[in-house]
Amino acid sequence: MELLRARPRGKGMLPKLFFAYFAFAILFIAMLVVTRKNPVHSVLWMLLLFFHIAGLYLFLNAEFLAAVQIVVYAGAILVLFLFVVFLLNIKEEIKAKRFINAWPTGFAFALGIFFLFVMTFRSYIAPPAGPYTVEMVQSESNIVVLGKKLYTEFLFPFEIASLILLIAIVGAIVLAKRRLKS
Repeated sequence: MELLRARPRGKGMLPKLFFAYFAFAILFIAMLVVTRKNPVHSVLWMLLLFFHIAGLYLFLNAEFLAAVQIVVYAGAILVLFLFVVFLLNIKEEIKAKRFINAWPTGFAFALGIFFLFVMTFRSYIAPPAGPYTVEMVQSESNIVVLGKKLYTEFLFPFEIASLILLIAIVGAIVLAKRRLKS
């Protein structure tokens, strides 16, 4: 009880409020992305979602990840989504009955996944501390530590991911060429 009185009130409350804002905003906006009937509105909500995720990265002192989030996701991926949406016939998409009466089954499935998620993290035991302390990361910078880890320990998964992306690009080009010839 003495420790609670000795600590000044409100000093640690502001970071918790910021984190709570980002957490709830990200969840709420993600729900808006998947529930909008108009695909353009979904993409615009997704843009706001990407900026909130970048803000959460900034809050966690991961400036490089925040920059990558903005450049890659809010820039490139969202432009790709907008390009695909504009290729669709939007008037037909809005008129189409996308939401069927299977929402109770979907809600039960989502509730089951949420329960599994809670049970998983309830029994979670914190892993042992790694070699990267906060002081060491601050002395070398986030980007240097991330580069060392990515290009040494995780080089093979990084190369596999780049190969999968290359295959997806080649597949998209082949499908686009077939469609143009028809």
